[in-house]
Amino acid sequence: MNRRNTIQRELVLEAVRSLGNHATAEEIYECVMQTYPSIGKGTVYRNLNLLAEHGEIRKVSPPFGADHFDHNCTDHYHVSCIHCGKMFDVDMDVLPDLTERIGDTHGIAYLDYDILFRGVCEDCQKLMVGDSAVLR
Repeated sequence: MNRRNTIQRELVLEAVRSLGNHATAEEIYECVMQTYPSIGKGTVYRNLNLLAEHGEIRKVSPPFGADHFDHNCTDHYHVSCIHCGKMFDVDMDVLPDLTERIGDTHGIAYLDYDILFRGVCEDCQKLMVGDSAVLR
């Protein structure tokens, strides 16, 4: 790893930590650009993936929409708003030994998991007061 990559990687990691809101790669890129305007988007994306691979950040990939990056690498659950795409931590204890408790008839050795709930955040609920069908 050369010095330039180390500086860029540290800038990306610091952006993830400072944003602290499950930011998307685009949001992280915009943040890094404020202090390092010459950084390329590909460099930010590449470093995000490297940081996630090395366990320094967590990559959360919802089924629809952009990946989000979390500075909190401890086991926890997330909820994603189906309208605005924002992601939040779920405030609950993690189920202990979940991978050991799940039986599998297909011979899969579980390594890890992400549990992502879907819902409508408070801000979007306020915008949709008249549209109660969406909240059912």
